[in-house]
Amino acid sequence: MKARAIGLAFGLLASAAAAQDAPEQTLFTNVHVFDGLNEQRIENASVLVEGNLIKTVSTDAIDAPDATVIDGGGRTLSPGFIETHAHLMLMGPSIPAMEANATWEDFGIHGTRMAEMYLMQGFTTVRDAGGANGGLRRAIDAGQILGPRYYPSGAFLGTRGGHADFASFTSPPGASTNFGRLNMAQEVDSVADVLKFGRNNFRMGATQLKYMQSGGVVSAFDPWQLLAGSPEEIEAAVQVANEYGSYVMAHSYRKEAIMNALNAGVKSIEHGFSFDCEIAALMNEKGAYITTNLTAFDPGLLEIPAVASVPSSLAKAKSASETFAGYIDNMRECPVKRGFQTDCVGSVEACNIQIAYEKKLNNDFFGPLTSMVTLTSTGGEIVALSGDFMNPYPAGKLGVIEEGAYADILLIDGNPLEDFSVVGTGDQWFGADPRPESPETIRLIMKDGVIYKNTLQ
Repeated sequence: MKARAIGLAFGLLASAAAAQDAPEQTLFTNVHVFDGLNEQRIENASVLVEGNLIKTVSTDAIDAPDATVIDGGGRTLSPGFIETHAHLMLMGPSIPAMEANATWEDFGIHGTRMAEMYLMQGFTTVRDAGGANGGLRRAIDAGQILGPRYYPSGAFLGTRGGHADFASFTSPPGASTNFGRLNMAQEVDSVADVLKFGRNNFRMGATQLKYMQSGGVVSAFDPWQLLAGSPEEIEAAVQVANEYGSYVMAHSYRKEAIMNALNAGVKSIEHGFSFDCEIAALMNEKGAYITTNLTAFDPGLLEIPAVASVPSSLAKAKSASETFAGYIDNMRECPVKRGFQTDCVGSVEACNIQIAYEKKLNNDFFGPLTSMVTLTSTGGEIVALSGDFMNPYPAGKLGVIEEGAYADILLIDGNPLEDFSVVGTGDQWFGADPRPESPETIRLIMKDGVIYKNTLQ
């Protein structure tokens, strides 16, 4: 009898410990699920979150007596949005100003504020396309600051006179720079340089590499038509990424640059303004992706102060606009997997406006379903290219609502597949009024099973 009593006591203690260790559950009821992929929502569904993963998605009632219940009130439950090309550390107002006058504190404070802004705009994941190392992600993941899941690229890698050359005009080759000292941009003019600084980027917390293959419009030294980097140098970047089980994203404008990058093994084409159906065929063959800032096709592009006030930039912009005019039609005719890109460099307030306007342009050019897929599941596939070793979030899929995926979830008023404005779009870019801290129509934001916004209660 005594032995039985002792055994019962141990059993009760074990049961209590197991209950205490059980992950918390959140049950969303009365929601219409956009799963990140399909045009037809899962109507009148329930979604059970356990810990930081989605456990069940069902149109039947889910038995979870210990769960916290959130009645969605017939709203759309969507994956959190994914930004695949941002620069959280680059506050502007110009590259020369950041090179000459910015300290690590300035960059860090700006990055912290940008991270919180992105999360409150509904972005639960951000891929940083250059200028940020691993520190911001460590702080976010440790709960020290608010922000999305974060995939940094480390320093931009580019040639002398190319799009990653942020040195002052009189700076001699090889001279130390502010961006170089902080590992935000590195000049690579040989295979040896690419190998050294590419490996250093991974050492500093990068999840993928960013290679500057073409020039730009508002940058100082580089024509947009530039074909920077030899085939051997681009292949060296791919080699380093492969060593780490990851991939290379390439800043590529010209068709020749895009084709060279794809043939070298680059998996993510950034901007890709000369996109056409021949490029699409090669992308599909190689399993590659593209991200494009659609603000480049805004009718008011030539009136932007940074362009209009600098004769060389204005001339480059006019030339580029003529060359890139076929992008939208070509993407409609020969669609490929495209990620959402904002590419904002500037104040937090200005980037908030630009993000909302970029959302609007996606819908204007490609419609709501394609835009929602771009914002969610395609972004999830892109960040997963970082592989088994360098992906900091390997336990579940991102950008989808399905069993086993990460619990990165939005509750949105209305149906974004019918009225895309509910995702938080903006009708104006330059000259627009400041935007709210978070779109009113995004009623709940959950990342990794934790709720950061809830205006339903």
